[in-house]
Amino acid sequence: MRLALGIAYSGTAYQGWQSQSTGLTIQDKLEKALSQFADVPRISTLCAGRTDAGVHGLMQVVHFDTDIDREPHSWVRGTNRYLPSDIAVQWAQVVPGNFHCRGSALGRRYIYVLLDSRVRPSLEAGRVGWVYHPLNEDAMRQASQHLLGEHDFSSFRASSCQALSPVKTLRQIDISKRGAYWRFEFEGNAFLHHMIRNIMGCLVSIGQGQQSPD
Repeated sequence: MRLALGIAYSGTAYQGWQSQSTGLTIQDKLEKALSQFADVPRISTLCAGRTDAGVHGLMQVVHFDTDIDREPHSWVRGTNRYLPSDIAVQWAQVVPGNFHCRGSALGRRYIYVLLDSRVRPSLEAGRVGWVYHPLNEDAMRQASQHLLGEHDFSSFRASSCQALSPVKTLRQIDISKRGAYWRFEFEGNAFLHHMIRNIMGCLVSIGQGQQSPD
């Protein structure tokens, strides 16, 4: 039987999604909790897209195979019993055997929030980025249009990126501001390692007038 789960987590205390020898990753914590609930040596999971250290997740989809037959709501409540407070299973669903959380994904979305303030974040620390120089929204919007569509995003990937191809499609980039908070929303078919962080750095540089939108 193949099960899909929706996971939400605060990534502040973790070294990203992918399992590491330290055990301080979302995957390590989730697989340990699943195994404890199922009372088996190990349950291995796959995710729709790996996240970097410090990145938070909303509706991260994972799947795994198991011979244990329990109701979906039991997997939710039972697994959450063994998870730390900053990680939680939101839902569980039996899926067809050919379902693959990565290969079946229709899209992915990143949201980046910036606090525009002369003073650094306090309550929002670890939840928002921080800028203390004004940003030009029109310039950032103009720049973002160059990124839409299918492109080779090699210039925005990390040197350690393991993706087989740098060609990705950005379908939508929304930039808005409410009060002191900027919200940047990116939707695409997939993202490269550090791709959004590097794009954000460029947009902020353009918004501060250090570079032209072109």
